[in-house]
Amino acid sequence: MKSKIFALSKNEDFKTLLNQKKISNKYVSIFFGKLKNKNTNKLNISFVTKKKIGNAVKRNKIKRRLKNITNEAVKKMFLKFNYSYLVIAKPTMLNNEYAIIKETLFKDLERIR
Repeated sequence: MKSKIFALSKNEDFKTLLNQKKISNKYVSIFFGKLKNKNTNKLNISFVTKKKIGNAVKRNKIKRRLKNITNEAVKKMFLKFNYSYLVIAKPTMLNNEYAIIKETLFKDLERIR
């Protein structure tokens, strides 16, 4: 089953998630929790990269990597659809291999489950 991934859009959703549970590793910080009035059939997840990381090309590369990893995690059913996620990238993500980042993120997503 292919699910549609939706980004968070409201400022209050971001603020709510920042005050809830957090898992952090070398590459990203993942904030997660339940939001009110959320459709549980769709995955609410947003990816954030700060301007300190680099120019737009570098930031977009990081977001593409995170989206690919998330799509693979959804296919393997690692993610809870009743939670909303906020993924904030760290600068170390830019210089490391995709496979290593993927393995680390899968471990963290498994801990959330």
